[in-house]
Amino acid sequence: MVSVVTPIREDYWQNFKLQEDDLEFLYSHLLEIETPLTSYELVIALVNDRIQREKLAFEKQRTTGGEIYQPIKLFQQEQSLIFPAFGWQHGQVISGRPGKNPDIGEFNVIQVRFDDGNTREFASGLEYHLLNQPPKLPIDSNNLNANFVLQEYSNILTTIVEQYLHKNPDYVRIAGKWFPRALLVDINVGHLNLAEAVLDEAEGGPLSTAKLLEQIELAPDVNPKLVEFSFDLALQEDPRFDEVGPSGDVLWYLHRLEPPQVQDIPIFLRYNEMEYELSTMTEEMFALERALDDELSPIEAEFPQLDVEEIRLIFPHWISGTIPLSSRIQHLFPTAYEAPRIRFMLVDGITGDRFPGWVVREKRYVYGLKEWYEKRGLIPGGIVRVRKGNQPGEVIIETDSRRASREWIRTVLVGSDSGVVFAMLKQVISTSLDDRMAIAVPDKASLEQVWKRTQKEQPPFERVVVNTIRELAKLNPQGHVHASELYAAINMIMRCPPGPILSLMTARPWFIHVGDLHYRLKDAGHL
Repeated sequence: MVSVVTPIREDYWQNFKLQEDDLEFLYSHLLEIETPLTSYELVIALVNDRIQREKLAFEKQRTTGGEIYQPIKLFQQEQSLIFPAFGWQHGQVISGRPGKNPDIGEFNVIQVRFDDGNTREFASGLEYHLLNQPPKLPIDSNNLNANFVLQEYSNILTTIVEQYLHKNPDYVRIAGKWFPRALLVDINVGHLNLAEAVLDEAEGGPLSTAKLLEQIELAPDVNPKLVEFSFDLALQEDPRFDEVGPSGDVLWYLHRLEPPQVQDIPIFLRYNEMEYELSTMTEEMFALERALDDELSPIEAEFPQLDVEEIRLIFPHWISGTIPLSSRIQHLFPTAYEAPRIRFMLVDGITGDRFPGWVVREKRYVYGLKEWYEKRGLIPGGIVRVRKGNQPGEVIIETDSRRASREWIRTVLVGSDSGVVFAMLKQVISTSLDDRMAIAVPDKASLEQVWKRTQKEQPPFERVVVNTIRELAKLNPQGHVHASELYAAINMIMRCPPGPILSLMTARPWFIHVGDLHYRLKDAGHL
């Protein structure tokens, strides 16, 4: 029977740390292939190299520094031995004597002092013993199987490699790919000026690096992938250019020709963050906040990644021509390794019409739908369906159209004193709505002035809530207002996620809960 000893501990990959040999390998590997690689591609190469090095080290350990201990052999005093069963420790024979065991027959006993100073006794000249067969390297060990290691530990290893590369100024990253800075092709300002001219002619872009290079003569005798990577880095470091491609694609746009609503958050989406007490909110409130799916809500929950999601528009997104990039729907939109803005195509699911959209990742909204909202007759409270397109970089949007009819609907009006009031008026409706959140806006210009004044004067939040619930209560015979109605109405005046509103409902005695998240106002005349 052959004993099996593995050169790699069971927790080897869980406790993986980069060594100097690994760092040298990463650099030399990129230098050898002259091609930028993603973090995962580097991990693949590193794992294979580390396994090969461990195997070589194991074989070297087996054959240098002494003889492998096997009980069948006879050993001399001061002879150096290697003990695979003890982690390949080295020891020296310091004495020997005859063994005493009638059941075994004649054999010897040697005393060995290990390098750490400990001594132990071992059998010698013993014909039958498990350890008489030399240990074999377990070729089928999971820890020596690159496919298994990558399947089980690629996330851990990728994080370790990326942390090192991010901290090391000798490496640069473009669109998720790495390369040593010192080996890049030189790109001068003249090349960049030509790129600006090409993008200007293309109305800002987007254009791929390959398209730009077609019109710029640049190092024809150098590896094309390296040229492209070097040009990408030069464009990235020049503030005139913006990389706007989704993951896997590098697309360039002139920063000055991007829509203003992409460069700066629209006024209606600007939220002056308010502190509020989460502990006062009930489970029912948290469930509503999750259902309302406001991108500003601090919801820490796992959402199932469905193929189709519905959005109920609130006024700030409707008037800005945006969609909230909430945790629930963000998987349906393109993302990127680093680009803060991503240009993609929106597709009308009914007509097939295509038009550009922008994902603004840091501010969590998608821009580009204002004309589509108007064309489809959507109003605040309208329902929009979103799903991934048939092609990468496409997102399909739809709304259920219906025959236009005049219906009684909550309507926001601005009085002569610039105060906001709500009334039930007949409005033309041609799309599906959330009845609780639907609010018609007959005079957008006046409401825009209210927003500007509110942002400048910043009236007390509680006063805004009390005034709004008073107005809404007039429209209900019972004088009740549902929390989602209140949320939609307050967002006609100022940007606010559900949390501060719901928390306030529990913090003041004049907000009376009458069941199922319906509230009435008791008395708040001082406000």
